[in-house]
Amino acid sequence: MMDMTTETITDNVNIVNASCQDERTKLIFKSLVTHLHDFVRETSLTTEEWMTAIHFLTETGQKCTDIRQEFILLSDTLGVSALVDSMNNVKPPNATENTVLGPFHTEDAHIFANGDSIASEGKGYYMYVHGKVLDTKGNPVAGAVLDTWETDGDGQYDTQNPNRTGPDCRGIVKSAGDGSYAFRAVVPSPYSIPGDGPVGTMIKNLNRHIVRPAHLHFMIDAPGYEKLITALYFKGDPYITSDAVFGVRSSLIVDLDIVPGTSITLKRGFAEARPHAEVKYDFVLATVEECAELRKSLKAKPAVAK
Repeated sequence: MMDMTTETITDNVNIVNASCQDERTKLIFKSLVTHLHDFVRETSLTTEEWMTAIHFLTETGQKCTDIRQEFILLSDTLGVSALVDSMNNVKPPNATENTVLGPFHTEDAHIFANGDSIASEGKGYYMYVHGKVLDTKGNPVAGAVLDTWETDGDGQYDTQNPNRTGPDCRGIVKSAGDGSYAFRAVVPSPYSIPGDGPVGTMIKNLNRHIVRPAHLHFMIDAPGYEKLITALYFKGDPYITSDAVFGVRSSLIVDLDIVPGTSITLKRGFAEARPHAEVKYDFVLATVEECAELRKSLKAKPAVAK
């Protein structure tokens, strides 16, 4: 293959890649190459712009660490994470919706007993979170693992602290026999996504704000059920309709109630006798079989012409 032109290069790349033995990989790369080449032609991409993109992707990779994933942040801010999540997490209508994972999940969270605090003292306004984990028929799911993480009251994740010595404002609890779970935390704050890297620079250049509404992340896993990656958002947050990573679902917006009675605060295990916030939410998990059947039925439906 020689003397490639703007008209022949795409077909020739796809011909070379057609020797791939894995059909799915071959399909993905054919589509990727075709759309990428079309993008270059459509925008009349210059050499300088191409090099800018190369440097941008290089810097994105260099910014990644064991506790920070700049590529996930890039995917989030371009809406790709939300799109992939929506396409791959089809569930029965009464199951809790998924939303984006985000770049701040870690693997070092401590395991806590129900009712314990995932946040160290002084991290913010007290918040008590409780509810049940249920199946789609309303039965309790015992032993579900709830991995949860949040910012502190100043809008900072522990991984953003250069002096971090261990996990804070994150933890793992398990649902009890009746499906119940509970833990103490702090009210998270709206926060800016990291602006010190290439993704932050990209967002600013696009004249977008870089703020996410306050939220509480969850990753919930139980044998026989589809893993749930989701988050709870708080009614009245000023950024609820303009999330920088397109993660808000209306079904995940909850009330943040204030409990004025200080005796209840102490009874729930908080250190100081002062009012606290309360969030109650029941998570509904779909079984692997339910999701598989739903995906099968959706694939069987004829495509709708656009």
